[in-house]
Amino acid sequence: MKMDKGLIGGSTILLVLSLLEVTDRYGYEMIKELDLRSDKTFQFKEGTLYPVLHKLENNGYVKSYIVKADTGKKRKYYQITRSGKKQLVEEKKKWEVFSTSVNKVIAGDLHAHA
Repeated sequence: MKMDKGLIGGSTILLVLSLLEVTDRYGYEMIKELDLRSDKTFQFKEGTLYPVLHKLENNGYVKSYIVKADTGKKRKYYQITRSGKKQLVEEKKKWEVFSTSVNKVIAGDLHAHA
Protein backbone atom coordinates (compact mmCIF):
# COMPACT_ATOMS: atom_id res chain seq x y z
CA MET A 1 0.00 0.00 0.00
CA LYS A 2 1.38 3.41 -0.92
CA MET A 3 1.56 5.60 2.17
CA ASP A 4 0.63 9.27 2.27
CA LYS A 5 3.80 11.38 2.62
CA GLY A 6 2.10 13.42 5.33
CA LEU A 7 1.61 10.33 7.48
CA ILE A 8 5.24 9.30 7.08
CA GLY A 9 6.61 12.82 7.52
CA GLY A 10 5.57 13.09 11.14
CA SER A 11 7.38 9.90 12.06
CA THR A 12 10.58 10.25 10.02
CA ILE A 13 12.74 11.42 12.93
CA LEU A 14 11.48 8.56 15.08
CA LEU A 15 12.20 6.03 12.33
CA VAL A 16 15.71 7.29 11.56
CA LEU A 17 16.79 7.62 15.20
CA SER A 18 15.40 4.13 15.88
CA LEU A 19 17.59 2.70 13.12
CA LEU A 20 20.65 4.40 14.56
CA GLU A 21 19.91 3.35 18.15
CA VAL A 22 21.58 -0.03 17.66
CA THR A 23 24.31 0.63 15.11
CA ASP A 24 25.83 3.33 12.94
CA ARG A 25 24.58 3.27 9.36
CA TYR A 26 25.12 5.03 6.05
CA GLY A 27 22.25 6.57 4.09
CA TYR A 28 21.53 3.90 1.50
CA GLU A 29 21.76 1.23 4.21
CA MET A 30 19.05 3.09 6.17
CA ILE A 31 16.83 3.28 3.09
CA LYS A 32 17.16 -0.50 2.56
CA GLU A 33 16.58 -1.25 6.25
CA LEU A 34 13.45 0.93 6.44
CA ASP A 35 12.11 -0.81 3.34
CA LEU A 36 12.87 -4.25 4.76
CA ARG A 37 11.59 -3.71 8.31
CA SER A 38 8.38 -2.07 7.13
CA ASP A 39 7.53 -4.71 4.50
CA LYS A 40 8.03 -2.03 1.82
CA THR A 41 5.68 0.46 3.51
CA PHE A 42 8.49 3.00 4.01
CA GLN A 43 10.23 3.35 0.67
CA PHE A 44 12.37 6.43 1.16
CA LYS A 45 14.24 8.17 -1.61
CA GLU A 46 17.64 9.72 -1.00
CA GLY A 47 16.05 13.13 -1.52
CA THR A 48 13.78 12.42 1.44
CA LEU A 49 16.30 10.86 3.81
CA TYR A 50 19.31 13.15 3.48
CA PRO A 51 17.53 16.39 4.44
CA VAL A 52 16.26 14.59 7.57
CA LEU A 53 19.79 13.40 8.40
CA HIS A 54 21.15 16.92 7.90
CA LYS A 55 18.46 18.34 10.19
CA LEU A 56 19.25 15.71 12.84
CA GLU A 57 22.94 16.52 12.53
CA ASN A 58 22.31 20.27 12.81
CA ASN A 59 20.24 19.64 15.96
CA GLY A 60 23.04 17.55 17.48
CA TYR A 61 21.04 14.30 17.47
CA VAL A 62 23.41 12.51 15.10
CA LYS A 63 26.99 12.99 13.99
CA SER A 64 28.58 11.75 10.82
CA TYR A 65 31.95 10.36 9.87
CA ILE A 66 33.55 9.05 6.69
CA VAL A 67 34.74 5.46 6.24
CA LYS A 68 36.76 4.34 3.27
CA ALA A 69 35.62 0.89 2.11
CA ASP A 70 38.00 -1.80 0.81
CA THR A 71 36.92 -0.77 -2.68
CA GLY A 72 38.24 2.73 -2.05
CA LYS A 73 34.75 4.21 -2.03
CA LYS A 74 34.00 6.61 0.81
CA ARG A 75 30.78 6.28 2.81
CA LYS A 76 29.30 8.75 5.24
CA TYR A 77 28.06 6.98 8.36
CA TYR A 78 25.68 8.45 10.89
CA GLN A 79 25.82 7.81 14.63
CA ILE A 80 23.22 8.73 17.23
CA THR A 81 24.51 11.07 19.96
CA ARG A 82 23.63 11.19 23.65
CA SER A 83 21.28 14.07 22.84
CA GLY A 84 19.80 11.98 20.01
CA LYS A 85 19.09 9.11 22.40
CA LYS A 86 17.22 11.50 24.70
CA GLN A 87 15.29 12.81 21.70
CA LEU A 88 14.46 9.26 20.63
CA VAL A 89 12.86 8.64 24.04
CA GLU A 90 10.76 11.79 23.53
CA GLU A 91 9.82 10.80 19.98
CA LYS A 92 8.71 7.35 21.20
CA LYS A 93 6.54 8.96 23.91
CA LYS A 94 4.95 11.31 21.37
CA TRP A 95 4.31 8.41 19.01
CA GLU A 96 2.71 6.34 21.79
CA VAL A 97 0.29 9.15 22.69
CA PHE A 98 -0.46 9.89 19.03
CA SER A 99 -1.02 6.29 17.94
CA THR A 100 -3.10 5.45 21.03
CA SER A 101 -5.28 8.51 20.43
CA VAL A 102 -5.75 7.76 16.73
CA ASN A 103 -6.69 4.17 17.55
CA LYS A 104 -9.26 5.35 20.11
CA VAL A 105 -10.86 7.64 17.55
CA ILE A 106 -11.00 5.13 14.70
CA ALA A 107 -12.20 2.36 17.00
CA GLY A 108 -15.03 4.57 18.25
CA ASP A 109 -13.88 4.10 21.85
CA LEU A 110 -16.75 5.54 23.88
CA HIS A 111 -14.82 5.10 27.11
CA ALA A 112 -11.87 7.26 26.00
CA HIS A 113 -13.20 10.31 27.86
CA ALA A 114 -14.36 8.49 31.00
